[in-house]
Amino acid sequence: MPDSRRSNRGPSAAAENRAALIAAAREVFASAGFNAPLSMVARAAGVGQGSLYRHFPDRVSLAMAVFEDGVTELEALAAEPGTTLADVLALITEQAIASTAFIDMVTQPPLAPDLRVLEVRDRLANLLAGILPDARRTGAVRADVTADDLVLVVGMLAGALAKTPAPDRRATADRVWVLLRKGIEA
Repeated sequence: MPDSRRSNRGPSAAAENRAALIAAAREVFASAGFNAPLSMVARAAGVGQGSLYRHFPDRVSLAMAVFEDGVTELEALAAEPGTTLADVLALITEQAIASTAFIDMVTQPPLAPDLRVLEVRDRLANLLAGILPDARRTGAVRADVTADDLVLVVGMLAGALAKTPAPDRRATADRVWVLLRKGIEA
């Protein structure tokens, strides 16, 4: 079997390797599940396992990097002029459909909350809080809807998708939003 790893370019490739590992983790975990061997992730990224563990000492660190990457993408969208709450929720939905393998890891309450999970959750809540005033003003959501309400709604969507076979996730997400919007829209 041919070795798909690139030649070692040393520290200059660190950022590129990290990005490749995050992209590979998203794909491998989506297709093979959250407990897929990390060696599959390293192979898919074209790096050795040593590189994987230098960047991500454990599975949760890798999963959190995928989530953080997603929140960074959401923050960039929210910063664009004219972005609406509906735009942000649509991207969150796409991310949830693609990242269902991570949902159990994030939603199952651990004995002690993982601060990394809480930090990403807080970034999402802050992003939503920043876009909510305009959504309230335009009547897209009720005046009493909070960022925490929206985080809860996203968690409900994610929980439904986690229990849905991959081919049915789009239809399930659409149906969940029809039902959830009745609770948050003005």
